[in-house]
Amino acid sequence: MNEFLNFQVIADNIVYFMVGRFPHGPLGGLGLTLYLAVVSCILSFFGGLILGLLSIVKNPVVRYPAVLFINTVRGMPLLMVIFWMYFLMPALLGKTVPEAQTVIAGLTLFTSAYMSQIVRAGIEGIPKGQMEAAISTGLKHWQAMLYIILPQGLRNMIPSFVNQFVSLIKDTSLAFIVGVSELTHVATQVNNRTMAYPTEIFIFIAAVYFVLCYAFTSLSRWLEQRLAWRKAI
Repeated sequence: MNEFLNFQVIADNIVYFMVGRFPHGPLGGLGLTLYLAVVSCILSFFGGLILGLLSIVKNPVVRYPAVLFINTVRGMPLLMVIFWMYFLMPALLGKTVPEAQTVIAGLTLFTSAYMSQIVRAGIEGIPKGQMEAAISTGLKHWQAMLYIILPQGLRNMIPSFVNQFVSLIKDTSLAFIVGVSELTHVATQVNNRTMAYPTEIFIFIAAVYFVLCYAFTSLSRWLEQRLAWRKAI
């Protein structure tokens, strides 16, 4: 076994795999992967919430453009969305935009479209009688949505949000296409430098992604059980 696999290359470059050149240079590796995922997930939550609410508005002037935008983004590969952000953002803003920010914009745009469907399904899953009862008490439609419907829907959406976050962690690996030094890009750099341990390097990278995704998948299952237990009480 040792004749074929030598994981010393991992030990020699473990700091670079974890944080890149930080603190003596830009953050990279696993640290940058988590940064991209967390920031994109937070922004996508609010983006998905807004798009989801717009997609169920009764006014067709508001609803149709939102639905068109959602379906257009969902019908495209994430890689194309990242390329859009990479080339269009500097052109629209008239200045150079850091690659990490363009990737965050692409991930946010793409994930918001998917999260919007989670929001829409969560809201539509609430019995319509609750909205009617809230309005009959004197609340306006937006007040009933904000204080009655949305809090209940969000509680049901939590497991789906966690699953989307797991998918987002894996999607950050596409950032290496535009030169962002996240985990996959760092692995490629180390592999190109050593030219002798590709199997060991990418087994390690696969293991890191597996641990991250498994941890958040387990969290999702735990949340589902907790929510089911609370409903049963």
